[in-house]
Amino acid sequence: MIYDTILARSFSRYEQKRFGYGAFVGCLLIILSICTVFKPYLYPIRDLNLKLSMGVGFKMLMVNDTSSSQQIAQVEDIVTNILVNDTKTSPQMVQVEGIEIKNVVDNKTISPQIDEGKNVKGVVAKILVNEGRSSPQKAEHVSKTSSSPQIAKVKEIITNKVEPLCTSEERTDFCETYGDIRVHGNSSYVYVMSPETSTLAENMSWRIRPYARKEDGYAMSRVREWSVKAVRVAKRKFNGEVQFLITDKRSWWISKYHEILNKLSNYELMDIDRDEGIHCFPSVIVGLKRYHKELSIDPQKYFYSMKDFRDFLRSSYSLQKVKAIRIRDGQRKKPKLLILSRKRTRSFTNIDQIVKLAKGLGFKVVAMEANGNMSRFAEIVNSCDALMGVHGAGLTNIVFLPKDAIFIQVVPYGGVEWLATNYFGEPSKDMHLNYLEYKIRLEESTLIQQYPLDHVFIKEPISIQKAGWDAFRSVYLDKQNVMLDVSRFKPTLLKALELLHQ
Repeated sequence: MIYDTILARSFSRYEQKRFGYGAFVGCLLIILSICTVFKPYLYPIRDLNLKLSMGVGFKMLMVNDTSSSQQIAQVEDIVTNILVNDTKTSPQMVQVEGIEIKNVVDNKTISPQIDEGKNVKGVVAKILVNEGRSSPQKAEHVSKTSSSPQIAKVKEIITNKVEPLCTSEERTDFCETYGDIRVHGNSSYVYVMSPETSTLAENMSWRIRPYARKEDGYAMSRVREWSVKAVRVAKRKFNGEVQFLITDKRSWWISKYHEILNKLSNYELMDIDRDEGIHCFPSVIVGLKRYHKELSIDPQKYFYSMKDFRDFLRSSYSLQKVKAIRIRDGQRKKPKLLILSRKRTRSFTNIDQIVKLAKGLGFKVVAMEANGNMSRFAEIVNSCDALMGVHGAGLTNIVFLPKDAIFIQVVPYGGVEWLATNYFGEPSKDMHLNYLEYKIRLEESTLIQQYPLDHVFIKEPISIQKAGWDAFRSVYLDKQNVMLDVSRFKPTLLKALELLHQ
């Protein structure tokens, strides 16, 4: 009461109100100042704020050529949910597979390419825990959901990946990147070449006017616009700086593939079996790596694809034809068909009839067997728009065909379908070829000329398969030729022509 009396004597009631309002505003200013000063320390755990490789500030710069903005938003939501809310892995996780997630705070790329995207949650969270950016409770959960090989794979990707980085600030836009850079002056393009450019960043470009007065529309209109584009290229691991030490050397094999060997290495081959010296190298690889699928390469594991391998072969043999012909109405030029013939087994016994049929439909036809002159034969295959042959090793020459060419595999009798599909059918799709398959009937096989119709080889091919590979091969691969029913085969060639019209 005494304080009220003193205040009452010193100030009028109106002045007391003004004093109260002033104190309230002052408190607000003090609180605002505290929030401003300690703002960085009041935010939630920063690492849970995951973004994709381009932040919000790039909306004015980024041009997405693949219309994937909705997909980006979905991935952001999914991954944030997984890490923050600890939700269980759902079918939505499929959307995360193959798309890289960017940690804006550390500028690192975390790639969910581990175990086909099944353990992304555990892998990403464990990295955060190990680097001291998540709670101990989270660590206990994560340790159950991820494995050390996955962590090693993710950390390897984080260490090796370098993405182009473009920044938008208040008065300027700029890009800063490192690596294999190609500047094409006349087109105002800067290309960032990388074998590890993500599928998300690939096909994206950033438009930059290199002048630091972004808000001045008149000044910026007088500045030439440049584009920075991420481009994925297949870089060779050793780039020729490797020497091959050959064991069990076969001169014919070296001669047959010398163009490829010369492209791979800048040094002479060493016949190590005949060398008694001691040779010192900084590193060595003994043996060959092989993907479990035939004629295939896993690009997620090796950073190479079958397309990259075909481009390498094209360069090795100086092959000129990149794409197969596209037939137009009134066009005089005929598509070229190569019929792979064989002399010993699985050969066409009526190849003349097949050639006549193909020519009558409008093909220019070449019939020949693959020979030891790889350089010459690669040129012939590359010059063709379609190739056909009976299942066998000779069909590996499809690697020389141009893009969008037609590949027709003739499948022999006797349960060879699985081999045909997995050895050549599926791999051909990774090579950007149009695959057609023609399965012969028993009447088109020469086996009926060798065995009676009630023979086990004719009636029960499955029983021969169960007897083992050697028994199966000796009958259905080594003793069988094909007399193609040209009337029945005609629709397959017509389909090939239809595909060349598209």
